[in-house]
Amino acid sequence: MKKLIKESGLRDINKLAKRYPKAEIYFHQDLDGVTTAIAMKKYLEDNGIKVVDAHVIQYGDKEFSVKKNDAQGDVMPVLVDFAHGKPMFVIHTDHHDRQAGAEDTKSTSFRHSRSNVETISQVVSPGDIFTDKDILLISTVDSANFAMNDISVDQVINYLFKLDKDASLAKNKMALGLVANKLLLAFKNKPGFLEELVMECTPSLMNILQTIKRIMVEKGYATVDQLEKNKENYIQQMKNHPNVKVEGNIIVQYGGGKMTSPGSYDRYTPFKNNPEADFIVIAWPLGLVQASCNPYKKERELKGVNLGEIAQEVLSKWEGQLKERQIPLSTIKWISEGSKGFGPESVGFTFRDFVALYGDKFKTMENGKEYLTHIGQMMEKPFTELPEEHKKMLDDITINAWDLIQSNSGGHKCITNISGLSYLGRGKRPPEGKYKYNAESEDSPYVKFTKMVQNEFVKVLQSKINNG
Repeated sequence: MKKLIKESGLRDINKLAKRYPKAEIYFHQDLDGVTTAIAMKKYLEDNGIKVVDAHVIQYGDKEFSVKKNDAQGDVMPVLVDFAHGKPMFVIHTDHHDRQAGAEDTKSTSFRHSRSNVETISQVVSPGDIFTDKDILLISTVDSANFAMNDISVDQVINYLFKLDKDASLAKNKMALGLVANKLLLAFKNKPGFLEELVMECTPSLMNILQTIKRIMVEKGYATVDQLEKNKENYIQQMKNHPNVKVEGNIIVQYGGGKMTSPGSYDRYTPFKNNPEADFIVIAWPLGLVQASCNPYKKERELKGVNLGEIAQEVLSKWEGQLKERQIPLSTIKWISEGSKGFGPESVGFTFRDFVALYGDKFKTMENGKEYLTHIGQMMEKPFTELPEEHKKMLDDITINAWDLIQSNSGGHKCITNISGLSYLGRGKRPPEGKYKYNAESEDSPYVKFTKMVQNEFVKVLQSKINNG
């Protein structure tokens, strides 16, 4: 009976254990990603598969710079808490509303839930891996469901855990988990930091917090006192920052200000400085507009406002122009492989990624299947290694800007994003010879368009609030 229960977790897990004695886990760069990877490690090792390494994977160009693994040897590549799959992954598990590129994976678990670790720990595994209280904290953080759990912004941005003797065990456990999350985010960009947590930690927020504190000392990271000081300086900096203003009950912000000091930036600082605001609409110079409700207010779904629907209404203003604008596959491959971490061992942006993300929305010249097969073969090489002849062939395959932005954007009524706007500033791939592009130039076309989209979003949102 026990064997049957295990088999019902991930399809073919017993068969996979015979095929792959070892595994590597690829995980998203946040608390849910780390804890899901730890839970998956425990689940795999309980089934006789030794986890030998872990790798961070992040959306954008970093997605295509991760280490390549063709799954032909004795090491099984596993992907957790990430919506974009790839054929190389044998196991793929996620909790987002939709996934792309997972069709070729051999074993999948897609279940909409508050967090991916909840699924692995309490559904896939025959026995709980993380405790219920840990799962509640992780899910609360991942879904930003703070108001429903009476969690304040000060608790979320706090770096120091102190036992409150007057509070319940559950409240102290929640506070401990919030500090663990905050410290994890403070050092998430340190090379190897998150990977070390996955490989060393047991399924426990207490153990994760203790491991983070040990690593902080051993590697000379900023102390808790330094982090708190940098956080307070950042809060003060953003109070009167010229790129932050409040229009009605909407925070309108461009960029994140100065974020170089460790522990300074926090996504919730705007609500710390403007607690009465109901929404924030922030534009980033990388061609991204994000909108969200204030997660610390009980009325998260203020007057029935749906941010996901507003995003579509805003984009529709430029629908005709965006559909006329064609973005070549050569440009998409070039940008996708532009991360600083991209190298010879990176997976790269292949034709399968292109099809997974954009489906049948792209245009190509005649010769159909045979032509696309040739394109697929040549795209296995990095963009920089392609001869000019092949780059010109990629120029002939395009997707219109409307479909590209739609495929890269998403969200729901309380949080949404409009992404992919940066492609509009690079409609053509770099020419032969020297090329320099200032991605954050204030006068670049796509930055201007990003700000236009943000302004229109604020305008429509304010109208909905006034007429609600």
